[in-house]
Amino acid sequence: MEADKLEGIVDELLKKGQTFDQLMAEGGELRQLYKRLAEKALEAELAAHLGYGKHEVAGRGTGNSRNGKTRKTLISEQGPVEIAVPRDRQGSFEPKFVRKHQRRAEGVDERIIALYARGMSTRDIQGFLEEQYGIEVSPTLISQVTDAVLDDMRAWQARPLEAVYPIVYLDALVTKSRQEGAVSARHVYVALGVNLEGEKELLGLWLAQSEGAKFWLSILTELKNRGVQDILIACVDGLKGFGEAIEAAFPETRVQQCIVHQVRHSLHYVPWKDRKAVAAALRRIYTAPTLEAGERELATFESVWGEKYPRITPSWRANWPRLSVFYDYPPDIRRIIYTTNAVESLNASLQKVLKQRKAFPNDDAVMKVLYLALHNIAKAWGRPLHNWKQALNQFSILFGNRLGI
Repeated sequence: MEADKLEGIVDELLKKGQTFDQLMAEGGELRQLYKRLAEKALEAELAAHLGYGKHEVAGRGTGNSRNGKTRKTLISEQGPVEIAVPRDRQGSFEPKFVRKHQRRAEGVDERIIALYARGMSTRDIQGFLEEQYGIEVSPTLISQVTDAVLDDMRAWQARPLEAVYPIVYLDALVTKSRQEGAVSARHVYVALGVNLEGEKELLGLWLAQSEGAKFWLSILTELKNRGVQDILIACVDGLKGFGEAIEAAFPETRVQQCIVHQVRHSLHYVPWKDRKAVAAALRRIYTAPTLEAGERELATFESVWGEKYPRITPSWRANWPRLSVFYDYPPDIRRIIYTTNAVESLNASLQKVLKQRKAFPNDDAVMKVLYLALHNIAKAWGRPLHNWKQALNQFSILFGNRLGI
C-alpha cells in the first residue's frame, strides 16, 4: 500500500472521533479493515491460482472455477474476526494469507508464548487475552501453542558446543512440579559458559529430583559428547564431591569454589551485631594480593574470631585448596572467577519467572518456561565480559596451546 493511501485511511479513521476501544470493538473500523484486507488478499490468491479474475471470459472451459465461500472466525489481536474464504471447485486452492485449518492470525501465537515466558499460567493467559483483546482461547489451545517450543528446546539442548570454554559456571536452582499427582521439588541444573570471545553462553538446562555430584558428572559427560574438549576454569559452589566430578570429566580443569558462597556460609554462624566486622575480616582474606598473604589473613582471622565462632575457620581450611585457586591468576581473571555471581544473576532472573507459579503441572512445563525466559534474558548478553581482551591474553600465556588460538 502506498504511503499516501495509508495516510488517507488513517485520516478518515481519526475524523470519526472514535476512541481506540471503539475502533477495536466488534464491528469497529479496525476489525472491519482487517476483515476486508484478509478477504481481498484471499480473492487475489484465488485469482492467481485459477489464472483468471472473477467473471472473466478466460475462465470458461478451464475445468476449474470459483465455488462459493466458507465462513471462518479467525482469532486475531483485534479480537475474533469473521472472514469469507473463497473456494475452488476442484479443492486445489491452498491460500497462504489465511491457511486451511488456520484459526489464529499471525501474532496471536507469539503473544501467547511471550506471556508464557513471563511465567504466567495457562489460566492467567486465558484471562489476560480475553480481558485485553476480547480473544477467547482455551487452556488446551494455549498448551498446544507453547508445546510447539519443545522441539526447538530439544534441538537447542542437543546442539554442538565450542571445543574450548575458558570459564564455565555451574549452579542449580529449585522449583516445584507435579510428579504422579504429588508436588515435589525439582532441581534445575545450569551450565553457563564464557566462550573465547568473552560472551556468555548457556550450555544447557537439566532437571533432576535433587542436586548431587553424580548428576553433575552426567552433565559434564554430556557436554563432552556435544563437543567440549576443554574447560580451563570451572566455578562452582561448595557442593560435596563437585570438584571431583569435574576433574573426572575434565582432568586438566582448575576448580574454583565460590568465595561468596563460603562467606555466606560463614556468616550463618554470626549474629547481627558482629556480622559487619566478621565480613570485613573475611574480605581481607580473599582480597589479599598473594596466596601467602591470604593464608596470613586467615590465620589472623582465626586468632581474633576463632574462639567466638569456632566453626568458621575449619570450614575455610577444609575448602582452602579450591577456594584459593584464584590467587594463581592476575586481577583481570580473578575478578571473573572467584565468585559464581554470573550464573547466580542468571538464576535470579529465572527464579523471578518461576515464582509466578507455586507449582508446575509437569517437568515439560518447567523447561518450556525456562527456555523461553532464557531467550529474553540472553538479549542483554551482547557485550563480552569487562576487560576480556586483557583476560584472554593472560589465559593464552598461562594455558598455552589449550586455547587453540
